[in-house]
This record gives sequence, structure tokens and C-alpha cells, in this order.
Amino acid sequence: LLQIITLSSAAQKITSFETKGNLLTTYLAGALGVMGGIYIAGGISGAHMNPAFSLAMCLIEQFPWWKFPIFVAVQTFASFISAGAVYILYYGMGEQHWARELHGDAGVARLMHMLCLCPPDAIWHYSNGTLTVSGPRETASIFATYPADYVSVANGFLDQVIGTGVLIVVVMGIMDARNKGVPKGLEPVVVALLVLSIESSMGSNCGCPLNPARDIGPRLFTYVAGWGPEVFRCVEGRGRGGDGR
Repeated sequence: LLQIITLSSAAQKITSFETKGNLLTTYLAGALGVMGGIYIAGGISGAHMNPAFSLAMCLIEQFPWWKFPIFVAVQTFASFISAGAVYILYYGMGEQHWARELHGDAGVARLMHMLCLCPPDAIWHYSNGTLTVSGPRETASIFATYPADYVSVANGFLDQVIGTGVLIVVVMGIMDARNKGVPKGLEPVVVALLVLSIESSMGSNCGCPLNPARDIGPRLFTYVAGWGPEVFRCVEGRGRGGDGR
């Protein structure tokens, strides 16, 4: 749920040329996605949606180490599948593509389009059918976060260490029974507000993923879905650059 909402908000913003979304709506969607995920899984698994949170729980001996690699694998795989769901929702192939696939039968392709037998084609339409990581019509940032042109690798690493650290420290504070407690049942809302505050204050450098699985899973998906190996090495000249959404 977290990933589907987060990535879909980015897809809506980018493919509509920011007429149906902006940076604030993507931040808000990401925060509310966290809230929904905690409400769904909090009572089942403790809502381990982030490997950094799972690691922190292991370090304070509130989670067994043997479960850690299993949870990380599941978190990353779930993010990969969520990226696939968003791809299906927003990526389609226009009439020209179907005409080529049907050996030039434009009439059948047009009929398929009219009968909605083709998937939605927002990403196809926006990108002119070319999946790129850089340039004014890039679409890779729908799925993964990328640094702004001015951010070095070292600064990007530091950016994520600090942002994720703030997230984990405050979440641990919320969980600490010795602190002033959050009203029961509203913990997910408070965490969502925390995420929104971090996104709004630390999002310009790297897009504020705050979650290794949130970034790695969808990035792996874009690699196999047609964006290619550039998704692992592109750090500059990306056109919009830096919003990471």
C-alpha cells in the first residue's frame, strides 16, 4: 500500500505535466501511505516497512536478528511488486505500437483502444514511448529517487543517513513508554506527520526516500522493465532533477 500510493502520486504528478499533482501532493501521499501501511500491518508484524526500522529494532534487541534478512528481502520484493502494479496502472502502449504489433492493422489497434482493451497509457504518452532516466521527459523518477545535479555521492549518503536517522529516532521516541504517550490509535497519524515534516524539510537533495527497500525494489523493477542499467548510475543531467518523485 505504501509503495503503490507513493509511486502512483509521482506518476500522476509527472505524467500530467504537474497539472494534477505537485511536490506537496507527492509528499502528502507518501506520508499518508506510511499511515495506511501502519494501520494495516501494525498489529500483525509491527509494520516493518523499512529495513532501517528493522535494523534499529534488532540493535535495541526488540527484534531477532535471524528475522532481519527475511524481512529485508520481503520489504524489497514487496516494493518491486508495487512498482509493477504502478507500471501496469500508468504505462500502456498507444495505437501506433499496437498497429506495429498487429502487423500494421491500425483499424484493429484503434478498436482495441476504443474498447479499452489496452492498458492506460500515461507514461507512454508522456515519454513518447521512450523510457529514459535523464532529459525533460524522463520517467525513471516515478519509481526511484535520484539526487539533484549539485549533490555529490558523499553528500547524498549523508543526506539519507540524517533523514533516516531523524525518522528512526522519533519513531523510537514515540514507542518509548517513558515518554509522553501518543493517544492510542493515533500513532500512525503522528508518524505520517513526522514523514511529511522530513520530506518538506530535507527532500530537495535526494527526494527523501528514507527507506532502502522503497528505493531499491522499484529501481530494480525499472532496470528489468526497460529503463536499463542507467537507473543505477545516472546522477546528473536529468532534466527536472532533485525532486526524486
